[in-house]
Amino acid sequence: MAAKGLSRLGLYLVVLLISLVMVAPVYILVKISFSNPQEVLTQHPTFLIHEVTFKHWKQVFESGNLWPPLQKSFTVATLTMLVSLAIVVPASYAISRLGKKAKYAYMLSLFFTKMFPVVGIALPISVIFLKWDLLDTGLGLVLAHLIGQLPFMAWILVANFEAIPVDLEEAAAIDGATRMQTLIQVILPVSMQGIAVSAMYVWLNSWNEFTYALYLSLSTKTMPLQIYYYVERGGFFQQAAYATILAIPVIIITFVLQRYLKSDYLGGAVKG
Repeated sequence: MAAKGLSRLGLYLVVLLISLVMVAPVYILVKISFSNPQEVLTQHPTFLIHEVTFKHWKQVFESGNLWPPLQKSFTVATLTMLVSLAIVVPASYAISRLGKKAKYAYMLSLFFTKMFPVVGIALPISVIFLKWDLLDTGLGLVLAHLIGQLPFMAWILVANFEAIPVDLEEAAAIDGATRMQTLIQVILPVSMQGIAVSAMYVWLNSWNEFTYALYLSLSTKTMPLQIYYYVERGGFFQQAAYATILAIPVIIITFVLQRYLKSDYLGGAVKG
C-alpha cells in the first residue's frame, strides 16, 4: 500500500510539474501585459507582478487596431468550423461504413493533401484568389483554411463513426427510419463527443492560422498578423496584450464545448 501511495504521489507530482511548465509561458505573457516596463526590461525581472498597470491594454483598445482583426479572425474561424462540419460529418459517416479497402483509399487520398507544406501552396492560392477577386476577403481565407482542416476533421470523425455500433442503424431501420433520419436522430446524438472535439480543433487551428493570412490579407489583418506586426516593431507590452486577448476566445470555446467531452458518451446506446 505504501509503495502504491508513493507511486500515485509521484504521478501527481509529474502531472503538476508538466502543468506548471505549460502554464508558466501563459502566465509570463499575461504578466508582461500588466507590468510596468521597469519590471520587465531589467537584467533580473521578477516573476510576480509588483505594480499592476492597465496602460498597455488601454493603448491597445485606443489604437483602433483591435476590433477589425478580432472580428475578422472570429468570423473566419467560425465559418471555417461550420462549413467543415456541414461537409465532413455526412462524408465521414459514409466513409466509415465503406469496406476496409475503400475506406483506406479515401483516407489515404485525404492525407495525401496534408503532405504539402502550407508555405508551398499559399502563393499559388493567392494568385488564383487574385483572379477570382477573393484576395483580402473573409471568404478567401475560409476557403484557404478548409484545404487543411477538411482532412484533419475527417480523420477524427471517421474513427468516431467507426466506434458507433451498426446495431443502432439496424434498429432504426427496423423502426422505419430512413438513412438520413438515422444519421440525424440516432448517429449524431451519440457522436457528439467526436464532433465537438473536431469542431474545437478546427476552430482553434483557423483562429491561430498565420501563413494564409499573411498571403491573403492586405488591408484588414487577422489577430495573429496583428501580433506579428507588434513583434516586428518590438512592442513587447502591446504584443503581450494582443496575445492575451487572442487566448481569451480559445478559453471560452473550450469551456462551451467541454460539456460534450465525456468518456461514456456511448454508454447505454446499445442494450442487449
